[in-house]
Amino acid sequence: MPPPTGPKRCFEKHTPEVFQPPDSSPENLEAGFTIEPKDQKEKAGDATEEKFEEPSANHPSPPSHTTRGSHSETIEQDDRSELVVWWDEPYDQDPENPMNWPSKRKWVNIITISVTGFLVPLVSSLPAPGVELIMDDLHTNSTKFATFVVSIFVLGFACGPLILAPMSELYGRVVIYNITNVLFLCFNVLCAVSQNTSMLLAFRFLSGFAGVATITIGPGTIADIMPREKRGKAISVWSIGTILGPMIGPIIGGYVAEVAGWRWMFGVTSIACTDDVQIAVVTILTFLILTETYPAVVLERKAARLRKETGNCNYRSKLASDLDPAVLFKRSIIRPVKMLVCCPIVTVMCTYVAILYGILYLLFTTYSFVFRDVYGFSTSATGLVFLAGGLGTLLGLFYVGSFSDRTLKNRPIAGQTVTPEDRLPAIIALPGSLAFPVGLIIYGWSAEKHVHWIVPQIGTAITGFGSILIFVGIQTYLVDAFVEYAASVIGANALLRGTAGAFIPLGGLNLYVALGWGWGNTLLAFVALLFAPMPWIFGTYGSRIRAWRGSQIKL
Repeated sequence: MPPPTGPKRCFEKHTPEVFQPPDSSPENLEAGFTIEPKDQKEKAGDATEEKFEEPSANHPSPPSHTTRGSHSETIEQDDRSELVVWWDEPYDQDPENPMNWPSKRKWVNIITISVTGFLVPLVSSLPAPGVELIMDDLHTNSTKFATFVVSIFVLGFACGPLILAPMSELYGRVVIYNITNVLFLCFNVLCAVSQNTSMLLAFRFLSGFAGVATITIGPGTIADIMPREKRGKAISVWSIGTILGPMIGPIIGGYVAEVAGWRWMFGVTSIACTDDVQIAVVTILTFLILTETYPAVVLERKAARLRKETGNCNYRSKLASDLDPAVLFKRSIIRPVKMLVCCPIVTVMCTYVAILYGILYLLFTTYSFVFRDVYGFSTSATGLVFLAGGLGTLLGLFYVGSFSDRTLKNRPIAGQTVTPEDRLPAIIALPGSLAFPVGLIIYGWSAEKHVHWIVPQIGTAITGFGSILIFVGIQTYLVDAFVEYAASVIGANALLRGTAGAFIPLGGLNLYVALGWGWGNTLLAFVALLFAPMPWIFGTYGSRIRAWRGSQIKL
């Protein structure tokens, strides 16, 4: 489907536009559109530049100059004014509006994208415990390859959102989900048959590039269908798949690599994606269950349907753009980078997330060396060490899910206005920002002193707990602060996060060789502590920063 732009004119000649005042007749013209004279309606920018008013992003007040009358009256004015397509009245009951879908339908869509999102991060960390086997088979002893073969997948995470996030705002969420799911599976199969290091690295990158779509667009889908007061819980549920993937991937990878060889790490994943159970999860379910949620695309399809049914080309979505599709696409592609560079809130918050994410992937890429060299774990047992971080992450999800939406619900009861900054209360920001560095110190020094292996596992669990509090808190904050550009702001986040996740681990082994496990992880903890006050600062003063003139940019 082409981007939502203005309809082509069916009439070569137009009579002068005459606007008739609203009719008070009880017989309303067909719901779903209003008539607006062109000389009173100026549309600029792209489809996503239509500003919505929270908490009902898809339910703004009806457009002015609405003509009430019979359908015949509307047809008479077809050659003089546009028929602006909007949600049917009453706006909060229109079943075509994704925000009005039944709760069951919303949650089925959220769970589906969460399940499909599970496989992508699973594959990201899958090779970690089998890195040494891969190096032996491909005849390389490069320490950079040892970490890059894992982290290059995340480099694809950084590049993909630049294209996929804005494309989802032009062509819709679902078409991007379906195309990238198929590409992801194909690239993963090609990883399994790679014959040299360059081939493996190339297809690992492309797998990450295609697979990141679900992770990038997921919060945008949630913003399309969930009101603000329910968004925290929804994002927490969606995050379960994306968080458990990196923890479960090495467990599968460790056992498969030890028993069947490293190629079957990718082969089993690909086969699992095409058997009777997983094919429904990865491809068929997305084709059958997922429904388009982006308002601009939904309304454009409604307008196209009305144009086809009536033969009248004057029907036009209220969110349609007058820009040329090429200009619209270029502007949408630039938007994530523009937000990252020009919006102080996005810049600082995404930098903090990127640092934590890079440190996490540094840990992922070096776990196998730590637990093999220090504790003598086998390849399969090394995969199990990721479980502790996964359990800590799950606890953090339940924690942030409980307090995030509860804070928003209590604000109106207390007579206070709900703001995006309510996503970063002290009860979430402080434990998260402090737990992460504390866990790093416990993990590093217990490994340095050869303390029982359960102690560094406790450290990784604490780190996982802290990281998810920060990730979910900041992500929901950015979505609420830039709800009309939700996919783009998450794309900006993924760009910086993926870049850090790809390149920070490259120096991981050399860092530990130079400083040891104890001081190496202590240094990383201090870096994380430098940014620890940021969530509290933005949670307290974020509204002032957003209102600051320097933060106001045209997106």
